[in-house]
Amino acid sequence: MNHDKLIAQVKDEYARIASSESQQHFHQTTTEVTPEAYYEKLLGKVINEIDKGTFDNFKSGEEVVTAVANDKTWLSDWK
Repeated sequence: MNHDKLIAQVKDEYARIASSESQQHFHQTTTEVTPEAYYEKLLGKVINEIDKGTFDNFKSGEEVVTAVANDKTWLSDWK
């Protein structure tokens, strides 16, 4: 898939997740970072991986977001 299109889809997906009401749990489990800040950091790392070609075989931004949510090892510099 085209990198720019994949990045746009991933941005939309993380924006949707960050603003979702289901993130109440996020507020209860962490006090140091807001959902917006967490997903912004995650988005930056995912975009870097898209640019490197890590997700070239993925069909949509939703697939990328789901894969990263289930396994952070997709991100080479995740700590």
